[in-house]
Amino acid sequence: MAIQSFQLPYSESAVQDLRERLAHTRWPDTIAGSGWEYGFDLAYLQRICRYWREEFDWKAEIGRLASLHHLRYIAGNQSIHFVHERGRGPSPIPILLLHGWPGSFLEMRKLLPRLTDPAAHGGAPSDSFDVVVPSLPGFGFSSRPTEPGMNTARMADLFAELMTELGYERFACHGGDFGAEVCSWLGRRHAARIIGLHLNYSPGSYRPGLQPGAVLSREEQKFLADADRWLEESGAYDHVQSRTPQTVAYGLNDSPAALAAWFLEKFRDWADCDGDLEKRFPWDELLANVTLYWMTETIHSSCRLYFEVRTAPLHLALGERIEVPCGIAHLPKEAPFPPRSWIERGYNVQHWTEFANGGHFAAMEEPKALATDIRTFFRKFPSDSRT
Repeated sequence: MAIQSFQLPYSESAVQDLRERLAHTRWPDTIAGSGWEYGFDLAYLQRICRYWREEFDWKAEIGRLASLHHLRYIAGNQSIHFVHERGRGPSPIPILLLHGWPGSFLEMRKLLPRLTDPAAHGGAPSDSFDVVVPSLPGFGFSSRPTEPGMNTARMADLFAELMTELGYERFACHGGDFGAEVCSWLGRRHAARIIGLHLNYSPGSYRPGLQPGAVLSREEQKFLADADRWLEESGAYDHVQSRTPQTVAYGLNDSPAALAAWFLEKFRDWADCDGDLEKRFPWDELLANVTLYWMTETIHSSCRLYFEVRTAPLHLALGERIEVPCGIAHLPKEAPFPPRSWIERGYNVQHWTEFANGGHFAAMEEPKALATDIRTFFRKFPSDSRT
């Protein structure tokens, strides 16, 4: 059977091992008073790791997650974990919600009920969705790929197969980060099945098919310069993970403190939090995501996706466009973010929303506004176009 029930695993011995490793962390030195200047602040990391060891309750977290319907899809030697929640409206739209790195399916927890049961969150029952939230291959409770080539294009094919198994001939997609890239490949390879794409991120490997010597607008030139500058200043992780992910994985897979620093630095830098993690995220929310990576030992397989995408980027051919209707949600702290003209060179943009707040982790930071924008975009499509 391709689709099976899935019970969330829990191991008390693994929790005890985590706590012991945290207790025996060999902390590096730091320059007195340097704070965040050299990287993740030592004192802050020690505080959050102490909380992780002494107060964070992974068993309770698993208990809360168990209220959702968890399944797995078996495709050859790949197992894909996913949550499947039915909408409570008269004609729910099937939708895939796709996460990225360093996130997980947990990103969608606050967004999910606002889509399945909009009437309970200030919306109309007719705006409901059947929601499918997979863990990308190599992330969370999905199995770790054992062969090269599990890139975002291959993931798109797997998710198209999954939706077929669930009985959805046509469906919608929403994604950020790598999720936006998988959505785009779905629109590129499976256009006839996609109702629309809703993205809160422009895929990092996306390049439109340009004529030789094409003249770019001033704002497009500025975006490309800003992107190069951002990679120079903030892209060290990207460079390592896209070229030598195995090397960095040894330490991150062995030390929970190192894993927390590697991940939480990104949440601090990429979210709309002004450098204060707790302004946006409770520690339990952050640590649930880090613990998921720790317990499933998916740091290497998740980092390796950067390598796979580098070898199979989303580069459109000359004159090629992804013609599936596309909605864009631009959160102000998501940077660098291309101008509309750059995205429209390759996408059929029919909806664009400038958000007042939020950053990279849209579903976690602005779930209410994001759900409203998703519902608004897909309301454009009459019910007879969804089947």
